Amino acid sequence: MTIEQLKNKKIGVLYGGLSSEREISIKSGKAVLNALKKLKFNAVGIDAGKNVSQKIKKEKIDFAYIVLHGQFGEDGTIQGMLEVMGIPYTGCGVFASSASMDKDVSKRLFKCAGVLTPGWFALKKFEAVPEIKKYPVVVKPSRQGSAIGVSIVESKADFAKAAKEAFKYGDEIIVEEFVKGTEITAGILDGQALPVVEIIPKGKFYDFKSKYQKGGSRHLIPARISKKAYARAQADAKKIFDTFKCRAVCRVDMIVDSQDKVWTLENNTVPGMTETSLLPDEAKACGISFEELVLKIMECSL
Repeated sequence: MTIEQLKNKKIGVLYGGLSSEREISIKSGKAVLNALKKLKFNAVGIDAGKNVSQKIKKEKIDFAYIVLHGQFGEDGTIQGMLEVMGIPYTGCGVFASSASMDKDVSKRLFKCAGVLTPGWFALKKFEAVPEIKKYPVVVKPSRQGSAIGVSIVESKADFAKAAKEAFKYGDEIIVEEFVKGTEITAGILDGQALPVVEIIPKGKFYDFKSKYQKGGSRHLIPARISKKAYARAQADAKKIFDTFKCRAVCRVDMIVDSQDKVWTLENNTVPGMTETSLLPDEAKACGISFEELVLKIMECSL
């Protein structure tokens, strides 16, 4: 199937869903839906709840544009369902989606790819906590996005509270070494690196509010890092795109420390597409409009 053939087909934009990132997904999805309509495609929005398969059958869509964040959308589950239904879709496949969503698995693959990532251990509910020799540490749910449930823990006294918060979102959490530095993100579109963005959050770190509230953070393009670190960030993002067998698009979150080392934190296979999102900003810096970005992701996926 080609883009021209899709002009005569029906596209379903899958958004909303069941995860804790539902509201952001709705914003992203509606933005993508509006863009497709401007591009004269026959597109319909589908809120991907528990009855999503019935909705898809009812709408009789020929192609799915996935704009679902978090569990049941970015973790390979919806991708697997679409594979079984024989419906082509945008973005990464089952493996890349699932592996990227699981932070423990992701970090193992980062190491296999030769990419620096902060030291960590995974912890299951009711499991004994290994001795933590150095604080601060970052505590986060293993399978969650948008910095939901993430805490920076300064001392042993605060660990239990942070772990309890993270365990609200699953039965496994990640305890990761804290790396101080410049927060950046590097997008890959159709196998090519986009400009690296520097993120300056208003809060202590790039949390949910910083990501999605207007004025919650500033995005500087290009990032104010050395040429060496800039090149490393783009090269590592490309390595991750290839290692995870991503398709069409991904966005890799990183930190550059005071020694100019680039540390990879996580890979996002369905990046946000809201007015405050990073990927559209990166594309815009290359002269790619939002509508062109939406079209490019679809085209690469085909």
